[in-house]
Amino acid sequence: MTDALRIVFVRDVLQAWRRRADWLTTFFFFIIVVSLFPLGVGPEPAMLKVMAPGILWVAALLASMLALPRVFGSDFADGVLEQLVLTPQPLSMLVLSKVVAHWLLTGLPLVLMAPVLGLQFGMDTDTLPVLFVSLLIGTPCLSLIGAVGAGLTLGVRGGGVLVALLVLPLYIPVLIFGAGAVEAVAVGTGPGGHLSLMGACLMIALVVSPWAASAAVRIAIE
Repeated sequence: MTDALRIVFVRDVLQAWRRRADWLTTFFFFIIVVSLFPLGVGPEPAMLKVMAPGILWVAALLASMLALPRVFGSDFADGVLEQLVLTPQPLSMLVLSKVVAHWLLTGLPLVLMAPVLGLQFGMDTDTLPVLFVSLLIGTPCLSLIGAVGAGLTLGVRGGGVLVALLVLPLYIPVLIFGAGAVEAVAVGTGPGGHLSLMGACLMIALVVSPWAASAAVRIAIE
């Protein structure tokens, strides 16, 4: 099973490297959305500082959702998913390997870039590490939950719009706890409660999402 998981992971990473423009779109979308907010709401430093956690988290959520059709889309089109369904290894573990590759390519660059973008909003140096940690915990949740929506919309016309309608309500708790952890530091309280709840969400998603996504893929294949 270890070899199968490694092969699926390496294949997805190599495919993404050959199609760098698709994955770079997500990264630059995140940067552009965050950078446009100061132009739209005004240059008031105090207001931007208050709004920064929510802006960064909403932009990360939208950027992550933008890449969801690529989790299974190309493999579904060329028949690779059918071969994965027929393998003796559990499909849920293979799906988890694909989700890890998806997060590495889309979520991790956002996590690394967010503190840099937070500086343009005047965020304090003690809130930037919390922003980093909250995104480090939260973006895997977004990828895991999004994989379920991506599996449910395989082969459906207008699947990109449908997947947004499916996963956005499930993203709300992660968004609330992630932005709340940063805001808690800004107002002088501890972020531990919010981060713990995000960790619980991640654990639940790790258990439930691969199984649900694999079931959705089987339905789409059949």
